[in-house]
Amino acid sequence: MNDTAVEPFPTAASPNSNAYPEPLTVTNVDTAIEADPTAAPDADDGYATDTSSSRVSTSISSSVRDYTFENNRRYHKFREGAYNFPNDEPEQDREDMKHAMVVNLCNGRLHFAPLENPQKILDIGTGTGIWAIDMGDEFPGAGVLGIDLSPIQPIWIPPNVSFMIDDAEANWTHKPGSFDYIHIRHMTSSIKDWPKLMSQAYTTLKPGGWIELQELRFIIMCDDGTLTEDDPVSGFIKNVRKGLAAVGVDLLAMEKNSTNLQAAGFVNVNEKIFKVPLGTWPRDPKMKTIGLYNQYIIEDGLQGIAMGPFTRGLQWAPEAVELYLMGVRKGLRNSRVHSYYPFHAVIGQKPLS
Repeated sequence: MNDTAVEPFPTAASPNSNAYPEPLTVTNVDTAIEADPTAAPDADDGYATDTSSSRVSTSISSSVRDYTFENNRRYHKFREGAYNFPNDEPEQDREDMKHAMVVNLCNGRLHFAPLENPQKILDIGTGTGIWAIDMGDEFPGAGVLGIDLSPIQPIWIPPNVSFMIDDAEANWTHKPGSFDYIHIRHMTSSIKDWPKLMSQAYTTLKPGGWIELQELRFIIMCDDGTLTEDDPVSGFIKNVRKGLAAVGVDLLAMEKNSTNLQAAGFVNVNEKIFKVPLGTWPRDPKMKTIGLYNQYIIEDGLQGIAMGPFTRGLQWAPEAVELYLMGVRKGLRNSRVHSYYPFHAVIGQKPLS
């Protein structure tokens, strides 16, 4: 297998430059992932999650800790309905597993933006707060703020990390020019107005500051013809896209992230694309581990992923959703299909003037 080691983005020579680097820098998107001929058709290996973060003490307000329940799953109460997926403990475990998968994919890197002694970092859609906590450990001299609709972050955290319940799509109240770095990850299923979000991020960043967006592109792909038209997992993802579209969310809006950054005024915009295998079919041990994470992330979260878009958007009955998911689960375990998602990491810099 060809080397797919991740190299950092080139450091921008000048944050005032209007000459962008090549708009697309690929890492392993053009490299076929070699399949393991010995992979079991229905693999069922174990997996482990990342629990390395140190956690000291601070707290978040208890006034927004109300929840709502739907189809036996727990959802956020603040701005109810804005996010179509649950926030209960099984979903939190899945979110932490997604973090471990991406960190493995990026060779341990938490970011690609060329940060130098950042003082204030903002994490949009922080979820369980695991990325913010790890960044607090990496940059102990920086203040890291994570915002989310759900108060699901831990109580015991590093002293330089804090969390706030907030809606990223509302008008921001942060002081203009107050952050050195803004991080957005796994938000393509949540944001309805990306240009507005980019504009507010631009205003809130200090001149010379960086923004980074890391998103999966939810289209199942394959390089060797083993993915068929009637693949149940591919069909499931298409239905999720349709369900979210019905409630105003474009699951593929992340395809315009580079364009939106440039339109908002960011310079030195650059993008990397990676392949994230689905299942344990790759021969390479690292890619096999990433694929195992991805398989369990989807399989463990099938009900939570489906219920909101299918019942709210597609108007399916909950019982019909459960019946449909039986075939999807079987498809997820089929290692004869060598499928993957693309994963996009995009960075941009605010000019000095």
